[in-house]
Amino acid sequence: MGKPTGFLEFERTLPSRRAPEERVHDWFEIYQPFPEDTLQQQGARCMECGVPFCHSGCPVNNQIPDWNDLVYKGRWQEAIRRLHATNNFPEFTGRICPAPCEAACVLGINQPAVTIKQIEKTIVEHAWEAGWITPEPAPAKSGKKVAVIGSGPAGLAAAQQLCRAGHQVTVYEKNDRIGGLMRYGIPNFKLEKQVIDRRVAQMEAEGVKFVVNAHVGINVDVEQLRKENDAIVLAGGSESCRDLKVPGRELKGIHFAMEFLPQQTKRVLGDTVPEEQTILATGKKVVIIGGGDTGADCLGTSLRQGAASVRQIEIMPQPPEERSPLTPWPLWPLQLRTESSHEEGGTREWSINTLRFEGSAGGNVQRLVTVKVGPPPKFEVVAGSESVIEADLVLLAMGFTGPVRNGMLDQLGVELDKRGNVATGDNNMSSVPGVFAAGDMRRGQSLVVWAISEGRKTAACVNEYLAERA
Repeated sequence: MGKPTGFLEFERTLPSRRAPEERVHDWFEIYQPFPEDTLQQQGARCMECGVPFCHSGCPVNNQIPDWNDLVYKGRWQEAIRRLHATNNFPEFTGRICPAPCEAACVLGINQPAVTIKQIEKTIVEHAWEAGWITPEPAPAKSGKKVAVIGSGPAGLAAAQQLCRAGHQVTVYEKNDRIGGLMRYGIPNFKLEKQVIDRRVAQMEAEGVKFVVNAHVGINVDVEQLRKENDAIVLAGGSESCRDLKVPGRELKGIHFAMEFLPQQTKRVLGDTVPEEQTILATGKKVVIIGGGDTGADCLGTSLRQGAASVRQIEIMPQPPEERSPLTPWPLWPLQLRTESSHEEGGTREWSINTLRFEGSAGGNVQRLVTVKVGPPPKFEVVAGSESVIEADLVLLAMGFTGPVRNGMLDQLGVELDKRGNVATGDNNMSSVPGVFAAGDMRRGQSLVVWAISEGRKTAACVNEYLAERA
């Protein structure tokens, strides 16, 4: 701990966001630069708390107090080494992780927590600017080959760890660019894509081979991959979108969020979306069903596209303004969270269930018929609460139910757990020898930081498996 009284002297400070009326007209990240001296003060707030519960809150077990202290002392190069010791991609987590470490911060018991996430992001950006992040190729080759299927954070973390262990690693991605849902599911105003590109360039220089437009089980043969490789890592994510099967679902203008969001990313990247496939909120009355992060991403994207109005509805009740007593420290708190998109416009409504969609026969959706409901698990209908919401575009952002089974998983014949994810043992290997799983495909829909943790753990398991067969 650099300054024993830091937490008494300095208040929690975060970087300011660009004005909403400015940022809704572009796709750039929203945060303003953060002065270095201010950040060092924030590092000084980290306490010598004896048992750093932030470690338990962080899925990758970041050594948070260590690099907070190093930042306070201006020892940036040591800070990035300590940060990279547990996290391959702190520039991803520093932008899009909800920071469970901060929820577990001991200071957070009765004061605002340390600004861990912002310190993490600044360390890695400082390191990129200083040229300290360079390729780290393996000193020796093992002669073993590994195929990693999926290039989201789990696949990338597994690939980098395995390559640095000396194995020949090829990453197969079904889309036209690397990054998985970080590329096409998270808007640029939260994560500009050059942040992914520079890390991919580092990995290529280390020896990782990337193959895009390679949909394993569709245009890439699964059995051929098994023959060519000593191990396979399944990191294809949880991509089966939760549907809302109510009357009128067949109407036009009702789309999954993951049909809507990738199109805008493609436009920002300079691609042309075919007119017959185009989903745009411009001039439309948009209703987003789902109150989570993906719903907020749809909100920010719709506003930037020039929607006439945007309403975000959620079946769950509105969380409390402060941490719920049901989730005491150091648990992840149940409380109302306001994303940057919510500052920009639109409305949020809670405890609303959709009964049906209505519109002209075979035509576009025109309205939703909804009711107010009580709390879970019963969601009892509130008598006399039926109402109508006008809509030209409905976006379903209700999460995911598991990995896509058709194709790769069916062809491999891997066993699934009761939730529909790839079942694995303690070594993260599936029921098929030599085939491992990581990330959302193994644990279900989760956070980027969990995906990185999963990728690292699975890489260690694969490395041990290959060493036993050397």
